Amino acid sequence: MIYRNPRRDRNKLKLVELKILAFSIFVGTCRIMERVNQTNSVSEFILLGLSSRPEDQKPLFALFFIMYMVTLVGNLLIILAICSDTQLQTPMYFFLSILSFIDICYTTTIVPKMLVNFLSEKKSISYAECMTQMYFFLAFANTESYLLAAMAIDRFVAICDPFHYVTIMSHRRCVLLLVFSCSISDLHSLLLVLLINRLTFCDSNVIPHFLCDINPLLKLSCSSTFVNEVVINTEGLITLVTPFICVIISYLQILIAVLKIPSAAGKRKAFSTCGSHLTMVTLFYGSIIYVYFRPLSSYTIKDRVATVIYTVLSSMLNPFIYSLRNKDMKHGMRKLMGRRGPRQHLREHTQQ
Repeated sequence: MIYRNPRRDRNKLKLVELKILAFSIFVGTCRIMERVNQTNSVSEFILLGLSSRPEDQKPLFALFFIMYMVTLVGNLLIILAICSDTQLQTPMYFFLSILSFIDICYTTTIVPKMLVNFLSEKKSISYAECMTQMYFFLAFANTESYLLAAMAIDRFVAICDPFHYVTIMSHRRCVLLLVFSCSISDLHSLLLVLLINRLTFCDSNVIPHFLCDINPLLKLSCSSTFVNEVVINTEGLITLVTPFICVIISYLQILIAVLKIPSAAGKRKAFSTCGSHLTMVTLFYGSIIYVYFRPLSSYTIKDRVATVIYTVLSSMLNPFIYSLRNKDMKHGMRKLMGRRGPRQHLREHTQQ
């Protein structure tokens, strides 16, 4: 007889209802976009990409195709390894599996269109496709930001209050953190897309980027962007900075707690559980701060490269960072691949 956890079933039902609500909001947004789009003379945009030189297109296509395949396979293996190994059914790996899923969705929002444009002469994207891409791009980016903050809180509780870890980081609270992260991110991206929709684009439709992002579109607008800039510098800043502050506070508390550990081995063990997460946080937030915490007029080719780092590169490196530096993930990967060492076979045999 299979035991079913009613609380977990209720949480899954809530997630399904939340997804249906988000989809309904998005459909309504698309209809609003179509009506607003009628007031614009621009029906499509031209994405210049990373390079306008014809000889660079095929090498860039090969590079990003390989990166995309590695991202898909690597993050899918992370998800399968966590789902198939009972030892990885903890809050930390719950958030890691969701992070891997977000990374797959994140890159799929961006890279396929990049690959098509690398091989096509007319690198165009329709107005509706541009707004749709920007909505999902912002939603997944902010969800990843809040997930990194949730993982930092998880490490803080595990190191600073290990005796109450199971009760504090219960499955219900982990699901609530996830729902909160998705809800805030979806509402934030919806607000920004609706504000972009109220702008008029009449002079140029050439976006000096490989995706539809806020800053390049604001520079293209021939109407006032005052409201957009006020919202970005207030609500947008709060939404982006809040999870980053949570990460900073969590790791300051972790540092204080680790420094109180008398043995060097204990300090190394405590820091080793945070190393992978700190690497991802530095890579993700470092490039985002470089792109968005600067004046709009200073937007250059370097910003496009930095965008590649926090969109494509970080998603590709995520499986390597977490699997190569984590013994539990290595064990889960070996178990998934069917490559079990002699010690594990002996242990399983003695247990039987």
